[in-house]
Amino acid sequence: MQAYWLNKNNNKNLIVFFAGWSFDYYPFISLGKNDYDILFVYDYNELSIPKEFDDFKFYENKNLITWSMGVFVAYLLKDHFKDFNYKLAINGTVTPVDDNFGIPVRMFELTLKHAAKGLEGKFYQNLFLTEEEFSLYSSYPIRRTIENRASELENLYKLIKNTNIEYERFYDLAIVSDYDKIIPPKNQIASHKNNNVSLITVPYGHYLYYYFASWDEILKCRQTINT
Repeated sequence: MQAYWLNKNNNKNLIVFFAGWSFDYYPFISLGKNDYDILFVYDYNELSIPKEFDDFKFYENKNLITWSMGVFVAYLLKDHFKDFNYKLAINGTVTPVDDNFGIPVRMFELTLKHAAKGLEGKFYQNLFLTEEEFSLYSSYPIRRTIENRASELENLYKLIKNTNIEYERFYDLAIVSDYDKIIPPKNQIASHKNNNVSLITVPYGHYLYYYFASWDEILKCRQTINT
């Protein structure tokens, strides 16, 4: 597991972001930082705790935003976030490979089988709602090697299959995109309702960050909760 400070300017406010599978921080560089220090966590080939987690104690206002596979990984590490003020899950569940509450098993295993080929382009096209969004991504693409990203998915699946999730109250809010092609929206909604997590739906695709100007704007989604 890797961590990178998108912003570290001795602010009192912290956002920790857990990315989805295969991502790094390059596509997120344009999001406004406002008065937040922002730690970007990614690459789940292994789950050793980054040294940057030691800095959490210096912040007064701490927020966790997780996305896609990051929703699951952050939940596994939930003891590190007990004193966080707010915890948000976006287009992901704590059971990421599940016929009812995540990606259906057959769909996931096909993705895994053809991961290297999919990572050459098709997978990323499916992340977005429009061609314009894919073009924006293409201007700041991921820089990790295909081999590194493919092995990450293999290691995540091993972890998922060997983990028995018994959900304890953790996430305060979930955001679900209506047009998510990666994790069926109905499965996400079923998972969050089953775990009594408040949720909102938005008319976007799996990658929705081009619809926000800043990280703070993402956090403000909590002001529009409908359960």
